Amino acid sequence: MPVDGEEPMTIHRRALLTGGAALGAALAMPHVVRAQSLAPQPSRYPDDAWEVLDPRFSQYMIGNTPLQRQWSGALWAEGPAWNGVGRYAVFSDIPNNRQMRWDEVTGAVTPLRNHSNHSNGNTFDFEGRQISCEHSTARVVRYGHQGPAEVLAETFEGKQLNAPNDAVVHPDDGGIIFTDPGYGSHWYYEGTVRELELPTSIYHIDASSGALTRLSDEIFKPNGLCFSPDYRTLYVADSAATHHPEPARIIAWNVEDNGRRLTGRREFATLESGFHDGLRADVDGNVWAATGFAGGGQDGVHVYAPDGTKIGQIKTPEGCANLTFVGEHRNRLLMTASQSIYSIFTAAQGAHIA
Repeated sequence: MPVDGEEPMTIHRRALLTGGAALGAALAMPHVVRAQSLAPQPSRYPDDAWEVLDPRFSQYMIGNTPLQRQWSGALWAEGPAWNGVGRYAVFSDIPNNRQMRWDEVTGAVTPLRNHSNHSNGNTFDFEGRQISCEHSTARVVRYGHQGPAEVLAETFEGKQLNAPNDAVVHPDDGGIIFTDPGYGSHWYYEGTVRELELPTSIYHIDASSGALTRLSDEIFKPNGLCFSPDYRTLYVADSAATHHPEPARIIAWNVEDNGRRLTGRREFATLESGFHDGLRADVDGNVWAATGFAGGGQDGVHVYAPDGTKIGQIKTPEGCANLTFVGEHRNRLLMTASQSIYSIFTAAQGAHIA
């Protein structure tokens, strides 16, 4: 009601149209969600996400930083990789058959590629080209600077690969090591249903000749993988528990000839419940392992010292499939966790660029 003596308030048509247009534009921007719109109510520091299991982990914990949900809207988020030049991370939403792009500057998440052939793991080589592991086509591809995907691997000894999962690149010669457990061949939900023609294995792609070499088939379900900081050790998550009466493990090998051979196979860590998926190493040689299907209080990231001792955890509200260190100093951990992506600043620094 207007106060006596005042003119009634008038909503001008131009203002109404301007406001309506702005609202329409906002509603017409699908998939773009700002980080602050999803932030939970402030938590008391230190955030409950941190769990120190060994005093060695305390040095990597920051007491006044929160676990932040950056975005939600995936069916199964996977395969994050950091692009330092563009200041963004690419990640896969496998069931929705798309690759997404998280912008560090704005916090926005937007589609990068639709119809990604149900890509899973992604990484960048030392020329800045994106490498992706595709489920439905059972290929490893590389996106060149002009955009089209180049097929790097799709068969071995005349047989179709199972469904490549995750990949890493060696800096000395650009060789690529990838895992091939076959998850994208089990359900149409994440790929194409087909019988596996090859043992579940780890492979190497020669950067010069393109030759494909099997490095090991002594692993049930080779999943995420990472190098140690000096590239002398390769860690591979064996998510055996999804299809075998075996616990999930992390297996380590010595890296020979820039990754063309693996020797000295050994068990680095064993998980009692759930399984590890993506792996990343920090500059001190600790292994950060994404963990899912272990239940509340266990899902998230488990951190192992170089001697294999679990020293700490970062707990997430959803099961965590993969992770990468992002930012100028690679000190922010970005986690793809089921339907969402989360981040938390750490006092650690990722060992490698992607």
